[in-house]
Amino acid sequence: MLRRRARRVQEDDDPLDAAQERRVRAVLALGGVPQTDLPDGVQQVRLRLLERAAKGYEAPRDVSAWAAVVASNLAMDWHRARKRQDRLGERLASLRQHEHPSGEDTSVLSLAVAQGLDELPDQQRQVLVLRFFADLPVRSIAQELGVPEGTVKSRLHTAVRALRARLHEDEVV
Repeated sequence: MLRRRARRVQEDDDPLDAAQERRVRAVLALGGVPQTDLPDGVQQVRLRLLERAAKGYEAPRDVSAWAAVVASNLAMDWHRARKRQDRLGERLASLRQHEHPSGEDTSVLSLAVAQGLDELPDQQRQVLVLRFFADLPVRSIAQELGVPEGTVKSRLHTAVRALRARLHEDEVV
């Protein structure tokens, strides 16, 4: 029965439009998921949205924000499972260089930001990615994560300060 409902929902309309899918891909990539695993991550987000509909739950008020948070959680899960592998910064820098070979300055900055993100605690990295890369407002992040807005703001402040210090320490900015 779940499959029939999911098929019916999927046949009616793709739960993620193109812009939402790009956002999900960006959140996954910034969360440390390698490029080869991004399609699986996007499918996981779609599946969770379809499962939600199949269970009869109301659609999220803001599907885009909900999908970004789910993608962020998936990325955190993946990142925890792969901590012993190559650092996030190296993976993101190589991905960035393959997509946009635009010069040494961009590569150095990308690598420094990626390494800085890698060094942040999971919760700080999550809110930073959701706010600045997924472009979600603080209120949406707080609602989706189930924490007060002040907590989101505090984590953002601490994460930005740590990332800024890292970039100054590396003499990138």
